[in-house]
Amino acid sequence: MQMPDMPVEVPVDNPNADTEWNDILRKHGVIPEKPPSPTPMIQEALEEARKLAHENRLEGKDLEELNELEDIEDEDFLDSYRQKRMAELATTTAASVYNQIYHLQKPDYSRDVTEESQKAYIFVLLTSSQGTNTESRVLIEIWRELATRFGDVKFCQMRADLCIEGYPDKNTPTVLVYKDGDIKKQIVTLRELGGVRTNTKDFEKLLVDVGAVKLGDQRLQKKQQNADASTSKIRQGKLTGDDEDSDWD
Repeated sequence: MQMPDMPVEVPVDNPNADTEWNDILRKHGVIPEKPPSPTPMIQEALEEARKLAHENRLEGKDLEELNELEDIEDEDFLDSYRQKRMAELATTTAASVYNQIYHLQKPDYSRDVTEESQKAYIFVLLTSSQGTNTESRVLIEIWRELATRFGDVKFCQMRADLCIEGYPDKNTPTVLVYKDGDIKKQIVTLRELGGVRTNTKDFEKLLVDVGAVKLGDQRLQKKQQNADASTSKIRQGKLTGDDEDSDWD
């Protein structure tokens, strides 16, 4: 009596191993081809990342910093970045037409804010009824600094109750960000930013987040450098005890 054909089990210890036996099995389609090693692709990606990092090593540096690299960088390469920075500076200067805080009146709100936002980002600060609550005072000072540094953004200010009848003081300060005729961002009180400890850096981040200022903007970087330098001096003064205004004098 003829016995039925029974399937033959082929022993495979590790189908991904580089062995002569596995090569034979792959050749006959018993096991699938071994997937390609990711190592070459990883190495290629790392090499590409290093190349891009080297090519973009001067991104974010201002003209003064570029001049300091004259002895270690190719002059033509540096010059191309200088021209780029000068073009960026010229564009920013041409767009800096505000450079002050604009105190709004309700009849002119549509023209000065909604319509004007077709040309630029408009940041509206709605303060408490007398502008006296602590967070409103904090933000008024921040508004003054931002308005002078970012002249291509229009910073406006208005009492909340004069803008919106019955607007509660507990919701102030309120910040409204307009662009292209619409409100793009709304912040009610400074709770989400840091309360009374909210600082200019928090609103610089907001400027970047909403697209009013580019991340690599020189005005942001220079501000951070100055802040770091000031912090360093303060720390050095504390360590050396050279504080002329010390309470112990």
